[in-house]
Amino acid sequence: MSTTASTPTPLRPAPTGVLSPARTLATAARVLRQLRHDPRTIALMLLVPCVMLFLLRYVFDGSPRTFDTIGASLLGIFPLITMFLVTSIATLRERTSGTLERLLALPLGKGDLIAGYALAFGALAIVQSALATGLALWFLDLDVTGSPWLLLLVALLDALLGTALGLFVSAFAASEFQAVQFMPAVIFPQLLLCGLFTPRDAMHPALEALSDVLPMSYAVDGMNEVLQHSDMTAAFVRDALIVAGCALLVLCLGAATLRRRTV
Repeated sequence: MSTTASTPTPLRPAPTGVLSPARTLATAARVLRQLRHDPRTIALMLLVPCVMLFLLRYVFDGSPRTFDTIGASLLGIFPLITMFLVTSIATLRERTSGTLERLLALPLGKGDLIAGYALAFGALAIVQSALATGLALWFLDLDVTGSPWLLLLVALLDALLGTALGLFVSAFAASEFQAVQFMPAVIFPQLLLCGLFTPRDAMHPALEALSDVLPMSYAVDGMNEVLQHSDMTAAFVRDALIVAGCALLVLCLGAATLRRRTV
C-alpha cells in the first residue's frame, strides 16, 4: 500500500498590493483599543497642547497682542510636536515588543499597517486640534480675522504631519530614548526656521532657501493667513495643500522603510 507524503502549506505572505479598507480599519481599531488602556498617552496628546497654550496666554498677560501674533502659529506647532513624540514612541514600542513582526506575518501589508496607524492617531488628532482651537478662540480670546474652521483645518493638518513624521522616524530608532532624540534633529530646525521668531525673508539666504522646503514653514504661513485675512486666500490653499502633501509623502516613506523588528 503506497502512501503519499503531505506537503506542508506555506505561510501566506503579507499582501503588497493596494490598500485594503478592511485591514486598515482593523489595524486602526486595534491601535485605538490599546490607547484606551493608556490614559497617560491620551492625556499627553489631548491636554499638553491646551496646557501650553494656556501658559503662553498668561506669559504674555501684559501684552495680549503678542499672544495674538504668535498664538495662532503655536496652535499648529504644539499638536505637531506632541503627535510626533507619541506616534514615534508608540510605533517603536510595538516593533521592539515583536508585535509588528507577528502582524506582518499575517495577510497585512505595510501600507495597511501604516494607514491604520495614521487613521487611529488621526482620529485623536481631530479631537486634539478641536480642543486646542476651541480653548484658544473662546477661552483665551485669540483674535483672528479669518474663519475658526480654517484655523482648525491647519491645526489638524499639522497634527497629521506630526503623526506621519513620527511613524517615519520610528523606523530608524532602536529604543524609545533614540526616538526622543530624533526630535532635536527633525523638529527643532523646523521650529527655528519656520518664521515664528523672525520673518523668513529676513534670514540668511541659505537658511531662507532651507526653510522653503520644510513643511512647518507652510504650517505657520497658513496660520498667519487665517490671522490676517477674513476670506480663504490662494496662499492659504497653497500652504494647506503643501502641508497635506508632505504628510502623505512621509506616510508613503514610512511604509517603504517599515521594518518588522528593530535590531
